[in-house]
Amino acid sequence: MNLLLDPLVQRMLIAGVVVGLAAPIVGTYLVQRRMALLGDGIGHVALAGVAAGWLAGSLAGFAQRDALALPGAILFAIIGVVIIERMRSRGTAAADVVMAILFYGGIALGVLLIGASGGTSTNLLGYLFGSISTVSWADVWVSVVLAGVIIAIGIGLRRALFAVTHDQEFASASGLPVNVLNMLVAILAAVTVTVAMRVVGVLLVSALMIVPVAIAQLLTHSFNRTMLLAMGIGAALTLAGIAITLYVNLQPGALIVVIGVAAYAVVATATATRRRRMGARG
Repeated sequence: MNLLLDPLVQRMLIAGVVVGLAAPIVGTYLVQRRMALLGDGIGHVALAGVAAGWLAGSLAGFAQRDALALPGAILFAIIGVVIIERMRSRGTAAADVVMAILFYGGIALGVLLIGASGGTSTNLLGYLFGSISTVSWADVWVSVVLAGVIIAIGIGLRRALFAVTHDQEFASASGLPVNVLNMLVAILAAVTVTVAMRVVGVLLVSALMIVPVAIAQLLTHSFNRTMLLAMGIGAALTLAGIAITLYVNLQPGALIVVIGVAAYAVVATATATRRRRMGARG
């Protein structure tokens, strides 16, 4: 219990829970749209934004050169998803091709920009794999606010967003602003990536968005129940990962993802076994 009184532990728990709740909301829509890997592409564009923020902070003479890292990540991530969504909607290029280009371009640009700011590629490691133990209270409250926006929009507009992600033609015939809602999902994904990158890192952020949804889909087939269950699973995974790392010297972001993948394997196996038994009885 004494650990809960430690400000560092409190920051880690708050940041982990809000990210664990928010990320699966957007992940539910991405899975519905069959764009589960969008988070990876956005993450690498956000990495370039982090490096651009470092460069801007260095040029501005800030004592902390990473002071503009988060704003830079948000800006680059939103620009990236706007490009992806516009090209996808216009049929200019396949979405997976655009994401691949941004995937590699984001990494390369990030390394170049961090070098131009006087840093090294090691400065990006915390953003690549997460560094939840270094979050400040300012980082925590920014995460809480942004996660609150994601949760409010993701749940408040879930009927319209579900209609668009499930059947765009029906949504358009119903009078919904399909293009606007598609862009909104993409922007929510961009914000989610930037919020979660300090917890699990840009290389693993997509897993926190998708794995809880994949587990929830094994347990229920309702869209609303899948989203709510995925939120609970996401929060539980982050809490479990953080709790273990308080006693064992492991990287929290990677551990959270490994626990999630292991949980998926267990649930999938149990579900398949149960179905076989029911089939044998039938």
